[in-house]
Amino acid sequence: MVFDKLPAKIKRNLTKKMIIAIDGPSGAGKSTLGKMLAKKFNLLYLDTGAMYRAGALAVMRSGISLNDSASVATIVSGSRIELAGSPDALQVLLDGANISDEIRSLEIAQAASIVSTNSDVRRRMVELQRELCNTSGKGCVLEGRDIGTVVFPGADAKFFLTAKPEARATRRFEEDKAKGRVTTYEQTLDEINRRDERDVSRDDSPLSIASDAVVIDTSDLDLSEVFDKMVETIKGLGSAAA
Repeated sequence: MVFDKLPAKIKRNLTKKMIIAIDGPSGAGKSTLGKMLAKKFNLLYLDTGAMYRAGALAVMRSGISLNDSASVATIVSGSRIELAGSPDALQVLLDGANISDEIRSLEIAQAASIVSTNSDVRRRMVELQRELCNTSGKGCVLEGRDIGTVVFPGADAKFFLTAKPEARATRRFEEDKAKGRVTTYEQTLDEINRRDERDVSRDDSPLSIASDAVVIDTSDLDLSEVFDKMVETIKGLGSAAA
């Protein structure tokens, strides 16, 4: 296991339950890098976006309007949303059923963006995210849009990943194409732009950069280069704790 090969001073810091927060807009590489960090440091990986997608799927299955705020909150609060498995094989469960593939459609992504603006839903999700992380063994890596500002403002390491919309759309389009999802670059770019607008303009926990976050623009970087930068930051925490 990679964790066993880390320097002793870093392992000492990680055994104190480390929290790593990764925020940023859609398509900036948060999920890929979050999984890589969780695997390297032997931490629990929490894809908070997948949790909102699960909530959105529950609402859509109920047949109620996404704009019916009270009913949406009731449906999400009454749903059992769980994450299971390793970072490379993460399963998203809704009331015990594996919905990992079902929530990756464009329709669910758009619905999740709407559901995530609901303040009651966000409060429920924050509670669940904190509970999952606080009951984990060594700690966790969380990625989303308000992790370092709302969910875990006291996180040990905070990163804000960003990139130009065109770069993010290209990255997301290639991922979708590789998975056989039918879409176009233009549709992907339009969705990213609309998602950005919703994320920064919502009243509750809008997308913003924590004052102590390390900001990395991934537009012209290979994700392996970004990963190296993030690892060096975390190693610095280990050195400080030595």
